[in-house]
Parts: sequence; C-alpha cells; structure tokens
Amino acid sequence: MLEIARSWVEGWTVSRRTPKPVDTPWGLSIAVGLPTQTVRHVLLDTDVETARGLVDSVTEPATWIKAFLEPEVMRPWFRSGWEPDSPGFLMSVDLRPSAVQLPDGYSATVETADGVTCVRILAADGELAAGGQTGRPDAPDAACVFDRISTEKAHQRLGLGTAVMGTLANAAVENGAATGVLGATDQGRALYETLGWKVIAPLTGFIHRPATA
Repeated sequence: MLEIARSWVEGWTVSRRTPKPVDTPWGLSIAVGLPTQTVRHVLLDTDVETARGLVDSVTEPATWIKAFLEPEVMRPWFRSGWEPDSPGFLMSVDLRPSAVQLPDGYSATVETADGVTCVRILAADGELAAGGQTGRPDAPDAACVFDRISTEKAHQRLGLGTAVMGTLANAAVENGAATGVLGATDQGRALYETLGWKVIAPLTGFIHRPATA
C-alpha cells in the first residue's frame, strides 16, 4: 500500500505542477503555494507521536494534513482551528485499453505536456461538458495518477465521466503506464468501481483554518 500511496503523491504533484514532494519524518511534504492550500503533508506509516508532533507544530493557515486512515483515528490529534476535509478513498487499477463511446454531438480532445495529459469533452456548441487529467512522473514504472475528473451539471448522466476515464486510460497505456491511482470522493468512488477500480485505503484530510480576530 505504501508504494501506491507514494505514487499517488508523486503523480499528484506532476498533475498540479507543484514542486516535488520532500521526504519527512512523517511521510511527504509538498509546498503547494496556493492561498487555499499552502503546504500539504501526507502521512506514510508514521507513529501517533510523530503525527501529533506535526499537528502541534503547524501555525500556517491553509496547511493540509492527509493520511490513509479512518477519520475517527485521526480526529483526536487535532485541536481547534482544524477542519475535516470530505472523506475520500485511495483507489488503484491495472490499466488496459478500453473502447470509448461519446454521445452524439460530443467530441474529445487530448493534450499531453510535461507528464500531464488533459482530456476535454466538448458539447456541440463548444461548451466544456466534462474533463480530467493525469500526472505521471518521468520514471519507467511510475503509476499514472488520475486527477480533477469532473462533469458539468448540465451534461451529467450521459456517460461522459466514463468516457473521460477511458480516454485518459488509453493515453496512459500508450505512454507505457501499467497502473492507475487516484484519490476519490465518496460520489466518485461509485463511478470508478464500475470501471474496475479498487479501494486500497481510506483517505482522510484535515485543514488548518484558525479563527481570525
């Protein structure tokens, strides 16, 4: 599981174009540098004392801490000023080529640059209907991380999410990837499981949002 977890972190940084993750006593840290997420810490098989020490050391707002643990395990570590993120799941799949079908009037574009492949599905009027991307580190056996999969509300229940996933999977296979990894929401999990993805571990996060005077 640790190898898949590390792959998810590394591929996420490629997809989001952040600095590479840095090894720490608790796992990995990423300098994201956004107002909504300044730093992301990901716990990897760390002990409770080390995890609590990290939590107690955080002073910067918009710091995120994520771990592959159930929410009830992590919640006691956090004092006031921390808010839980929506529960999620780490998922993985063995990638295989798949047939992709689009409803009439829709078209897909695929662009790859610097390890990031972006898929956009457009409606007949050119409006973005669905999309997603993958990030993959430049290493022969690196997993491909699926990210930012979404379907616009007006275009849901047409199979566009499945088409995005299939198009991204085909591009990943063409580029030599054998394994797909992603962090899913509870809603997204249902779609991914129909496509053969398996839950590897829970994915729980907390965000430092201290009260302002």
